[in-house]
Amino acid sequence: MSTIHGDLLSTLRGRLRSSLSAIDVPSVGDWVEVAARPAEQRATIEAVLPRSTALIRKAAGTTSEPQVVAANVDLVFVTVPGDAPPNPRRVERELVTVWESGAAPVIVATKADVGNDIEWIETVSMGTPVVPVDAFSPESVAALDTFLHPGVTVVLLGPSGAGKSTLANSLLGASYLDTGDVRESDHRGRHTTTRRELVRLLGGALLIDTPGIRELSLWDTPTGLANTFADVEEIVASCRFSNCSHSGEPGCALAAALSDGSLERGRLNSWNKLQREAAHQARRNDHRLNAEERKKWSQVSKAAKRRARP
Repeated sequence: MSTIHGDLLSTLRGRLRSSLSAIDVPSVGDWVEVAARPAEQRATIEAVLPRSTALIRKAAGTTSEPQVVAANVDLVFVTVPGDAPPNPRRVERELVTVWESGAAPVIVATKADVGNDIEWIETVSMGTPVVPVDAFSPESVAALDTFLHPGVTVVLLGPSGAGKSTLANSLLGASYLDTGDVRESDHRGRHTTTRRELVRLLGGALLIDTPGIRELSLWDTPTGLANTFADVEEIVASCRFSNCSHSGEPGCALAAALSDGSLERGRLNSWNKLQREAAHQARRNDHRLNAEERKKWSQVSKAAKRRARP
């Protein structure tokens, strides 16, 4: 943890640790109250301050627990490797997660020097700024300065091999983070960033680099879906019947949009898939919260019985 005393190894106060849920455990970007012990190079976290935003995904694997990728973030640079095949479905998923966090997305098409066509990004950006950059060129990266005001916190989000660490080094003006090669066979890179870390840029903005995320499962996304698929939501709103199931009924606006080409089938399929995934996760969240509530009251009951014993 960075403090006025330098970096200190920090642990949660016991009472705080037992009272925090998985989603409330401090993550990179969180502001906390600490009791510092500079002579020991240690500190105890006494409290976690309320967050303004939180970039959350479902933790990897079969668990239904949330994982906070970064907290109190203002901007998310969604990095899209310009030398990889187009992957609009991944970008849509990332935008859903970013919009739901409360932060604002900026799509950064890295490796612009390879000259690949990135016009496909515009089809899913829905007005989100798209900035092509060559991460090795300071002049090119300077195009991002317009977003990096003093005090703004930005996080880099994207797959391994997207050039996040190279971009971070260019923004920092130094080789602060390790970088690695990308395999030609599948355009994937290894995780050169192995932890999330917050660093200060020369202009006063704060930057968080993250390990490449290969599995970005949704957590809680009603706002994110509406913002990312505003075009689909607008079409749905114009269906003749409010309870339209969008499966071929007369007056279905989605069917008409597919027919006249104003809506691409892949985008509709993506919207449907993410809607189903979000609904499934919401049901799992309800089950998890109910289980946690039952566990909490069971513990309260046991404690009360112990106090009542003579």
